Formats: sequence, structure tokens, C-alpha cells
Amino acid sequence: MATRLCRAFAGAPLAASRGLLHRVVTSTAPVSRPGQTSRAFRTTTVCNLQAGIVGLPNVGKSTLFNALVENGKAQAANFPFCTIEPNVGIVQVEDPRLKVLSSISGSKDLLPATVEFVDIAGLVKGASRGEGMGNQFLTNIRNTDAICQVVRCFEDDDIIHVAGKVDPLDDIDVINLELALADLTVLEKRVEKLKKGKKSSDQAERDEVELGALAKIQAAIEAGRGARTATLSRDEAAAVRGLGLLTLKPLVYAANVTEEDLASGGAENPHVKALRSRAAEEGVEVVVVSAKVEAELNELPKEEAREWLESLGVTDGGLSSLVRATYSTLGLQTYFTTGEKETRAWTIRKGMTAPQAAGVIHSDFEKGFIRAETISYSDYVKHGGYGGAKEAGALRLEGKEYVVQEGDVMLFRFNV
Repeated sequence: MATRLCRAFAGAPLAASRGLLHRVVTSTAPVSRPGQTSRAFRTTTVCNLQAGIVGLPNVGKSTLFNALVENGKAQAANFPFCTIEPNVGIVQVEDPRLKVLSSISGSKDLLPATVEFVDIAGLVKGASRGEGMGNQFLTNIRNTDAICQVVRCFEDDDIIHVAGKVDPLDDIDVINLELALADLTVLEKRVEKLKKGKKSSDQAERDEVELGALAKIQAAIEAGRGARTATLSRDEAAAVRGLGLLTLKPLVYAANVTEEDLASGGAENPHVKALRSRAAEEGVEVVVVSAKVEAELNELPKEEAREWLESLGVTDGGLSSLVRATYSTLGLQTYFTTGEKETRAWTIRKGMTAPQAAGVIHSDFEKGFIRAETISYSDYVKHGGYGGAKEAGALRLEGKEYVVQEGDVMLFRFNV
């Protein structure tokens, strides 16, 4: 069998591997390498995950969406149910390592990792029974990989709150309860179906595993916790994965604050303090953002936006913080392939082995995997690329059991 090498791969169909969703969108964007004038590279963004932006009406979801998504077209207005159909936008994950690798390799194309954000209609009490945009909301959120729940943590008499007061804990209780009630309905129907009819011994055994998982999840939900808090075995987790349970999805809270509170990270904001306390109990991360500030930043050139953030005492905008939190919550990390043709960031789950990481590029790479020529990002830069790293002994030959590390630069050898 012939042995082939993959340093940077493009043009072949991508495989959906280990639960990660891959979609391809091709665009042209100006990209410059250090010491060169800006030139156009073909940039193909690979969408690795989808995060649903949810919350009560008028908490700033669509404003934040427009700010996060370049040229976002989501409508934002001061009345409930402004968002009806979900707005979708693909956001490139800014990673300065890409340009450094591209400069060393002389790559023609840069292909960053991406996150697909979905702005979903506002949810209200009774959504699980069809109130407001309830059924449509629940269907849209069920299709996402993670949930970013935007929580209003600012006072403004000019912006309507559906409950007549700003209370972030009450807001998240409303949403989490509706998600839990929707999950209980799914659980009840599934249990009823599993208990019906005659089955083979193998099927009966599988059903018993699933019934055990459903019982654990139901107990967690009825105790006021989400399905994500239930302790499931690997087999049990696999058995319920296809149900699309809403409270099983990874969750991030986005505390929407004023410009003044953004500078301090919400340290003195009582609403943010209360939210952080609740989130700590739930084991959920809180990201402090200002949808208003982000919207204004989106209108400025990058250099001016950076200077304004620095004047506020803020190093990152909402996009970077939100993306990092989403990655962390989903247990994701990045590895790179680089060469003259392209430099690309690949998103994988932490703990993936080298063959599994190769399979994210193409299923054939995993099936025919031989070994991975691996260099840490720091060594690749330190030694000026593949050749220098090899001469310095920084290139490692890793086999099928190797667990890929954050920032690895990899070249795969495989049989065809």
C-alpha cells in the first residue's frame, strides 16, 4: 500500500468526527504576513461547533450577535420577540499563531477555526407549553452544540424587561425551568417507548442501559439540576446522546453589562455577583460582556477598537472571551497543519489521539494512520519551521496512542 503524507489538506470532503460538526464556507479576505503588504488569500472557514445565543426577550441577544458576527444582519429592537427566525453567523476564531506559522511556511492560505453563532428567539415562561415562540425556540436550541445564555445585568428604564424588573437569577430560573420541563417530556415519552414490545436479549440489554441513564437524568432534573449534572457511564452517555436533551448541553452565561462595569469585569455589579455565585454552584462559567460596547467596536477599524478597549482597561472584547469560554466548556483544543499551500487550525476534543485528530481532516487519514510527525508550536517557531525543528531534534514521531496537545503542529503519514 502506498504511504501518503498530509501536512495541509484542502478540497476533500470533511468527516463528521467524534460528534464535532463540520461545514465549509469559502470566502476571500485580506491577510498579511509580517513584513509584507496586505494581499488577498482564499480563506476557507471550517465550522466546528454551533453555539445558540439564548435568553429572555430584550436582554441584548441580537445586539451581541451583531457585534460578534462580522456584517451580522440580526435585527435588534426594543420589543419582545423581535427575533423570530434564528439568525446564523460564522465567526472566525482569532489566533495569532496562524499568522506566525504562515510566515514561517510561506503559506498561500490561512484557514482559522470558527464558531457558528445562532441568535434564537427570546424565551418566556411557559415556552415548554408553547407560550411565546416556545416550540420553535426549543427546536432551534436542540440543534446546537452548546448554549450561551445572555443574562441582563444592567439597569435601563428605557429598555423593556418582560418581567418588569432586572433580576438575573429569576431570568435564568425561567429559562432553565422551561428547558428542564421540555426535557422531562422527552424522557417520559422515551421511557414509555422503551418499555413497550418484545425484544431480543441484546436489545433488551441496551434498553436497560438507556433506562438506567434516563432514571439518573430524571432524578437530577427533578432535584433542580440539569441533565449535565447526572453521573453517567460511557455507555449510558452514548445511549442518550441522540435525544438532544437541552439541559445536557454545555452552558455558558454571558453577563451583559454597561461600559463602566465592563472595565471592572463587573466586580462591583450586584447582578453579576449574584450570577457568578449561582453559576459557581452549577459549575458553569460566566463571561462578562457589553453588547453595546461590542456593537460600537464593530464599527471601528481594528486599531482604533484596540485602543478604545485599552482605554477602558479591557484587553479582550466579548468575542474572544466568549469563544474561549465556549471552547473550554466543550473541552476543545487546537492543533495545526502548515505548509506552502495553507496553514490551518483544526478543532478537536481534548484527549483525542493522533489517529482521531487525523480523522477530523478526513476519515481515510484515521483508517490508514501510520504515525504523526509532531512539533510543538513553540519549537516550530523557535527553530524556524519543519527543517530546523528536525535538525534540532524537536520533531517527534508519535504513534496511535499519542494524545494530541494544544498547539501541536502535525504532519500525518497514512496508507491508502
